[in-house]
Amino acid sequence: MADTLPPPRLLPSGDSAITVEFSRTIDDTANRKVLALDRALSAAPIAGITETVPTYRSLLVHYDPLVIDYDALGPQLLVRASGPLALEATTRRWRIPVCYGGENGIDLEDVAKALSTTPDDIAARHAAGRYRVAMIGFTPGWSYLSGLDKFLHMSRRESPRLLTPAGTIAIGGIQTGIQCLAGPSGWHLLGRTPVRTYQLHRQPTFLLEPGDEVTFYAVDIKMFTEQERAAAAGEIIAERIAA
Repeated sequence: MADTLPPPRLLPSGDSAITVEFSRTIDDTANRKVLALDRALSAAPIAGITETVPTYRSLLVHYDPLVIDYDALGPQLLVRASGPLALEATTRRWRIPVCYGGENGIDLEDVAKALSTTPDDIAARHAAGRYRVAMIGFTPGWSYLSGLDKFLHMSRRESPRLLTPAGTIAIGGIQTGIQCLAGPSGWHLLGRTPVRTYQLHRQPTFLLEPGDEVTFYAVDIKMFTEQERAAAAGEIIAERIAA
C-alpha cells in the first residue's frame, strides 16, 4: 500500500525533548513507523539521547542538553524518520481470555442498547477482532489496541469513573484496551481479563509490547475465577500463538 502520510515533523517538547510526529490522527501506518524509528535509534543510538517513548503517532525523544542540543539532534532525527525504516519482521501473537458482561463488564448492556443490538453480539464482535498493541501508557501495562470493529466505535463516557477494576477490557472512541491496574477511566467497560499485562515481580514484568498482535476469547465466570487465581500467583495466562 502506498505511503499516504505527510512528511514527519519535529516538535520541541520543553528544553530536553523532541517529538517526531508521523501523523496527526491515529493511524496504523504511522504507528508502525514510530515503532520502527524507536528500534532504529535503539540499534544505532545518537549520543545524547537518554530515552525514547513511542506513542500512537509520534516518538518522544528525550536528550541531555549538555551533550547535544535541539539544533544538532533535530536534523539527525528528521533524516532517520524520513528515510526507509525497517518495519517489524516478526510479530508476537497473544490469545487473551475475557469474561464479558455482568459485574465484570458493567457497561456491556448500555453499549448494546446504544448500538441497537444485544450484549452477546457486542461481546462476539469484540472477541472476533484482531488487534495491534499500538502503545503502552497512562498506567503500567495499559495496552492501547488498534483494529476495533467500526460498528463498536462510540464516544467515551460523558462522566468518567474515578475507579475501574484491574483487568478491565474497554472501548472508547475507535480504540479498545486492556487496563492492567485499577484506576480511573472514561471508557465503556465490556469485561475483564485475568491476564496481568504488568506484574512487578514476574518475569517478564511487562507482557505485551507495542507491535504485538492480540485476539480475545470469551470465558465464563468460573473459568475467569480460576485463571484470576493462577495469574495472581504469577502464571502467564495469555497464550502465545505461533506465527
